Amino acid sequence: MNEIDLSFDALRAAYRQQRLTPRALMAQLRERAAALADYHLYIHLLDEAELEPLLLALEQRKPEELPLYGLPFAIKDNIDLAGIPTTAACPAYAYTPGESASVVARLISLGALPTGKTNLDQFATGLNGTRSPYGVCRNSRVDEYPSGGSSSGSALAVALGLASFALGTDTAGSGRIPAALNHLVGTKPTRGIVSTHGVLPACRSLDCVALLTRHAREAAELLALTARVDEADAYSRRNPAWNAAPVAGAGGAFRFGVPAAPEWLGCAEAPLLFARARAALEALGGTAVAIDFAPFMAAARLLYEAPFTAERYAAFGDMLERDPQAVLPVIHQIVGKGRDVSAAALYQTQHRLQALKAECDRAIEGLDLVMTPTYARAPTLAELEAEPILRNSELGLYTNFMNLLDYAAVATPAGFLANGLPWGVTLFGRAFTDQYLLGSAASLHAALFGPMPAATTTAIASDRARIVVCGAHLQGLPLNHQLLTRGATLIEKTRSSPDYRLYALAGGAIRRPGMVRVDQGGAAIEVEVWELASAEIGSFLTGIAAPLGLGKVQLADGRWETGFICEGVGLNGAEDITAFGGWRGWMAAK
Repeated sequence: MNEIDLSFDALRAAYRQQRLTPRALMAQLRERAAALADYHLYIHLLDEAELEPLLLALEQRKPEELPLYGLPFAIKDNIDLAGIPTTAACPAYAYTPGESASVVARLISLGALPTGKTNLDQFATGLNGTRSPYGVCRNSRVDEYPSGGSSSGSALAVALGLASFALGTDTAGSGRIPAALNHLVGTKPTRGIVSTHGVLPACRSLDCVALLTRHAREAAELLALTARVDEADAYSRRNPAWNAAPVAGAGGAFRFGVPAAPEWLGCAEAPLLFARARAALEALGGTAVAIDFAPFMAAARLLYEAPFTAERYAAFGDMLERDPQAVLPVIHQIVGKGRDVSAAALYQTQHRLQALKAECDRAIEGLDLVMTPTYARAPTLAELEAEPILRNSELGLYTNFMNLLDYAAVATPAGFLANGLPWGVTLFGRAFTDQYLLGSAASLHAALFGPMPAATTTAIASDRARIVVCGAHLQGLPLNHQLLTRGATLIEKTRSSPDYRLYALAGGAIRRPGMVRVDQGGAAIEVEVWELASAEIGSFLTGIAAPLGLGKVQLADGRWETGFICEGVGLNGAEDITAFGGWRGWMAAK
């Protein structure tokens, strides 16, 4: 069978040019899946009868009418697909849902075609892909290594050319680890922005639906289409406007964190690959900032301590008690710890976590993103068999803390080990920075592996906004507190482009300047660039008194940033102070 390019753009072009139909594609993918059966990636491959109503519905539409028309996707078998059993890799637990999970239903409504339900570490408890009665999932590139998990089959479906994208889940790294081990992008969205209604819980308060794709920009498109408030999901959260559409990501001047003393678990090659990725971000304009990772690691260790395993026990502990033989021994060993946890112990652990989160939040304050390895060292299948809990724990070294701390994360390829095993890094940041991280991952991928096909994105955006100030909001001046009380940080002191005139406005208890752009006779004005949370912009703007407002100001290097501008009417009675070069210069002269 001829290899099919399943990238979004390639399939769309094939459909539009009538070189391929969804029906023909699904037939070829079923044939290919049969040839790859020894990877044990599918628990249930949809048969022709199950696909028929989906194909018939799609044949009533045109490719240009649906954004995901005919794109095949695989579904981790702890996510419901109507009429198809959900097993969570435990046959005795299986049930057949009457409706699809919210995210699955939305994808199908947008034209995507489900291919089947994929294998996983039982009850999504594991990061390696070997904990399943449906078979061990080996790596797509190097046979003696695992696929990673728990979204093992979903990663293999994309990596082996059986799906354009796949759904997984990610509570402790279950989407990011298999992505890194199979040269894929693994997106763990901010908790709650993609509905988990119809997803079998592992840890209900932490679970996220993961997106597994070949390219970051494909994940950005999927996230833009699926991040919706869902009334059926009590943990659903509204996705803010700055995170709603694909963006360009890292570029220009930005700051990124890296672990001050990374742990490599004895791998000699990973530090070199990490240094290469760091250098690539620096070449894009980034400044690396070393941060103490001790509090992040301390938070990660909490996830599998008894108080937090109690949430897993709450999700499927009844199965452990009702039919213990149906559950794998290693799952018993992990989840059973949560059986007798006291409420006091749980609250003590939650208090400890909150203290660690405050410490971690301070560590990344003022950073645009943080880069870590996705995994430090991958164990072989033999090593996993010999020490299953230890080796699995090592895989989660850099992933376990993410959901506990409510961060967004994207795992992206960063190279290969000498034996051919894929290796990658994770870019993470505050909640609701998903699209910025995906844009940054796309930039990093292009820097490391060459440019990808062009994609349409909006301007650089994240959860942080920049404000150019020129007067009483300057550092140490009377209105600077309006920035400081909103958590703003000073990014740089610079000048405007030489196209402005500066005026001291008349009246007011606190003297204020007005900066006006002119066609001729302008000068460069001293300004400061501050950065604050985008969510704070609204309250900041309402506190600005007329005739001032926010608009676009050009800086000396040509950049346009949001800053203070003045209405023309405000210049009545104002003093032209352009010659002083800035507000401070005028004040000093006074």
